[in-house]
Formats: sequence, C-alpha cells, structure tokens
Amino acid sequence: MKELNEIQADMPSAEDAPLNDNTAALTDADINRIAPSRGERLFLILSIFIGGLSGLLVVCFRISIEWLRVLLLGSVPHPGQYRLLLIPMTVGLLVGLLVKYFFPQARGSGINQTKAALYIYNGYISARTMIGKFITAALAIGSGQSLGPEDPSLQIGAGIASLIARRLHLSRERLRLFAPVGAAAGLAAAFNAPISAILFVIEEVIGAWSAAVLGSIVLAAVSSVVVARAFWGAQPMFRIPAVTLRDNRELLAYAVLGIVGGFAAVMFSRLLGVLRPWLRSLPEWTQVLQPAGAGLLVGCVGFFGFPEVMGAGYDTIDHAMHGEYLWHVLLALAILKILATTVSFSSGTPGGMFAPTLFIGAMLGASVGSFEKHFFPHLTGSVGSYALVGMGVLFAAFLRVPLTSVFMVFEVSGNYSIVLPVILANTIAYLLARSLQPIPIFEQLTLQDGLNLPSMEEAREETALRIEDAIHPVEGPTFSGTDTAAAIAAKLEEQKTAEQTADIVLIRCSSNRWYVMTAAELTKILQAGAGLDQPIEEILPQDRVPYLYPDLPLNETLAYFPHWPLLPVVNRAVSGLLEGVVSQADVLRCYQDHAHLH
Repeated sequence: MKELNEIQADMPSAEDAPLNDNTAALTDADINRIAPSRGERLFLILSIFIGGLSGLLVVCFRISIEWLRVLLLGSVPHPGQYRLLLIPMTVGLLVGLLVKYFFPQARGSGINQTKAALYIYNGYISARTMIGKFITAALAIGSGQSLGPEDPSLQIGAGIASLIARRLHLSRERLRLFAPVGAAAGLAAAFNAPISAILFVIEEVIGAWSAAVLGSIVLAAVSSVVVARAFWGAQPMFRIPAVTLRDNRELLAYAVLGIVGGFAAVMFSRLLGVLRPWLRSLPEWTQVLQPAGAGLLVGCVGFFGFPEVMGAGYDTIDHAMHGEYLWHVLLALAILKILATTVSFSSGTPGGMFAPTLFIGAMLGASVGSFEKHFFPHLTGSVGSYALVGMGVLFAAFLRVPLTSVFMVFEVSGNYSIVLPVILANTIAYLLARSLQPIPIFEQLTLQDGLNLPSMEEAREETALRIEDAIHPVEGPTFSGTDTAAAIAAKLEEQKTAEQTADIVLIRCSSNRWYVMTAAELTKILQAGAGLDQPIEEILPQDRVPYLYPDLPLNETLAYFPHWPLLPVVNRAVSGLLEGVVSQADVLRCYQDHAHLH
C-alpha cells in the first residue's frame, strides 16, 4: 500500500499536468520528471544481468537437447531402427510422469504460461516450473517429439527473471515487468535473433510498451545473444545465396506460396483446436500415457520412412534449402510434420511450436520452389529462397505475428535481399489465415485452458476512438483575455436578454492558451468587485486548459473533466485556433455509440 501511495503521489494530476506549450522551456522539475530515476537505472542494469544469465541457461538447454538426441537416437537416425519406436515412447512415459506428479506447470509451449504470469500472477513463475520446463522439454525434444526449443527458452528466460526479481524483493509492478524482459532474452538466445525476439514479445506477449520497458527488453535480448554467440558464433542459423529477383513473374509463385501457407496454417490450427481439447477431456489417469502415445506415433513416422520429422528438424530445413529433396517428398514432410506436431503438442508434452512452424513453412516453400524449377525452368529463383520465404509465411499465418515474421526471416538467414517476396507472401498468408480462422492459435489455447488473456491481434485491429470523433462546434460565447470581467458580464447580460443564456464561457488568454469559465465562477468575480476593469486573464487562476488536439486518443480527455467542465480542442497547425469543444457527456456518448456498432 505504501508503494501504491508513493506512485500515486508522483503522478501529475489534471491540475498539475504540463501545459505542452511549445514556446515554454523545460523547468528543472520537468527535467527531473523526464530523466530516468535511480530505480529505472537499476532496472536497466538488472536487465543486462538477466539477459546474460538467460543466455547461459538457453545454451545449456540447447546443448542438453543435442546431447540427448545423439545419445538416444544416434547421430544419423534412419528408417527401420527400432530405437525410433522405443525411445520416444519410453521417454514420453517418463515425461508424462514428471509433468503429472512433479512439474504440472511445465505443460505446453511456455508462451501462454508466460502471458498468464504477466496478466494474472503478477509476473510470478516458480523456480520449480522453470527447472521442470528445462528437464522435461529437453527430454521430449531430445527423444524425438515433434516440438521445438524456442518457446520453452522464452519461459525459462521469464522464469529466471521472475526469480531474480523476487530475490531482490522488488515491487509487484517491477516483478510484472521483468517477465517479458526475461522472455525476450530467452527467445533471443534460442533464435540467435534479438530483433525478432523483441518484436515477438511486444507483438504477442505485452502488446504495448513504454520507453523504459523497451529499453530493458532490448538490453536483455542483446546481452543474451552476446552470450549465446560466444558459444555458437555469430553466423545465422541458415545460409542461402543472395536472392536476385530478375523476373517479376516470380512474384506470382511467391503469391501462390502465400496462399498455400495460409491454408496450411488454418489446417494446423484446426487440428490443434480439435485434438487438444479431446485429449484433455479423457480421464485424468491417461495424461501420464498421452506423451508416450504421442512418442510412439511420431516414432512410427520415423521408423517407416521419415525420421526427418522427429525433433526440431533444423538439419532437414538446411537440406531443403539446398534443394536436396524432390517436391513431392517436401510436401509429404510438411504434412507429416503438421500431424506429428499436433499429436505431440496436444498430448501435453512440454515443447514449442516455433521450430515445427519453421519446418513446415520451409518444406512448403521448398516444394513450391522445386515445382517451379521442374515445370518452369526459365524462372531463376532458387529453392532456398522459397524455403526461406515459406518459413516466414507459416510464422505470419499460424502464429499471427506478421511484423516478427518478416524480421525473423532476415535474422535467421542474414539475407536482406529477399524483402519483397517475404512481405508479399507473408501478407497474403496472414490475411487468408485471419479470414478463415478468426481466433489466433495462442488465444485458442488460452480459451481451452479456461483462461481469458488479452488477444494482442484483437488489440491491434481494434478501432481507436479519437477526440475528433466526439467534438462539436462551439455553441457558447468566446472572449479574449484582454476583455475585462465587467465587459464580459455586460455581453452575457445582453445575450441573456436575447434569451441566449450561456452556462460556460471560453476565454482565449495570452500565448494562445484557453480558459474555461462557468457562469458561477464569473458571478463570484463580479461579486468580489476587485479588478473588474483589469483584463480578465490577470485575475483568473494561473492554470489553463491543457492543449488537446483532434487526433489524440479520446480517453486522454477523461483525466481533465473533474477540473474542467468543457475542453477546447485546438488546431495543430495554427496555434490556439479552436476546432471545437468536447464535454464528458460527448465522450461517454461516443463510447456508447461505438459499443453499439460493435
């Protein structure tokens, strides 16, 4: 309660709000208020530390997965090996037991769990959950379950940030802010892509940002990538030759890829939307066996001819980029990966969907590219460029993060010459998937879990009301600040005689600032009798109505109505030019009309 009171005491009230006068210089108080406080500077330093520690944890996590994969499945798994059947099933049973009896919060990918920690649990992620996610996800992915390490890395980073914040006894508000900071650090280290991680956390986890939060997220992401690159090097995850778009007809092929990716994302989402709730509706004792059953099914896919589907599949993506598969094999791999990932994820096995999404997109893109080279050899596009664009296509359409998908393609490839095909295909896939599957996959999963977390896609699409939607022309009289109180009273008396009574008067003072005066306030001045022949702005209180412009968000007006019954709205180009006025009733009516329309 003490911290809340201190925060409220530091917040400027409507009366103390800055005047936003472009001609006024900043005072020392303004500079002190704008400059970062000691707590904010400490927050930034802690963000660097959290980023470095998250990077180390993610490096250990990825090494554990790779070590388990080689130990359990061999360095080069191939069809017909019975270990491909036995290992995923046996380890799946072990993972099911661990999740059921020791780490119940480790289920799932980790993204929705991190959002729930932010919006429901005040940023709290237990150390037990973080450790459980590390162990169970490493076992599951290393044994061949069709899942990826990026989403768990995000939750691991958020978990270590939450743990540090609690150990330092930070406030609840700071504790909540540290969750997305750690999430960005974990994802950046897993992807070796700081920009994509920052955008994803802003685009999907927190939805909005301030300068302080953005600075902390950037520092954490960069420091985690620096640590990760000390072990893995600075080279991008995938390498393809520079792309040169010599024939504009190729854009048609990329557009086709966008359409194919959009339909594939919808099929993927709907399969998850059906299978996951059905498995969760089965008797509780089956939850232990479901990861084992999923492991057996995925193992069968590998045993009978497609071991590339098992695990994260980064090596297979690299092979596809270099044209080592025929187009129909690539299409089969994409379909089987959708089915295998749906089964693995729906069973509650800890692991993420980032890597499977990249795999499916790369296979679809490479299949379109191989098909083009086979039937249209005169076009010069490389299979690798189509695979790379396909990765972004599925990322945009399935995960519904269109901005992140574009930068993700650039960062994981280090190739910026492919910008036009990426933007075209991603946009088509995103719009198609959004029209056919209105509910994004992350929101779909939260609803299945009985949670009601904010939908970032809905927030992006929501129409923002602005002051211009509620203003109306000035109906009452307006006066100059050089007019005397007596002159104003006389003019009001004339209007009263003409049956044009005005309850509110607008006065334009010096420096083109406005003051709103009610009839009762004017009556008090007249009754006082002092300074009636002076310009009225000299006897008015010093506070003036804050500058409001038509394009500002409508909710910015609400803080001022307790002090001002009417708010003048001025023009941005001509200082002090009155565009209209807005009242509290106008604002409420505007919100009501908007609610009825939607």
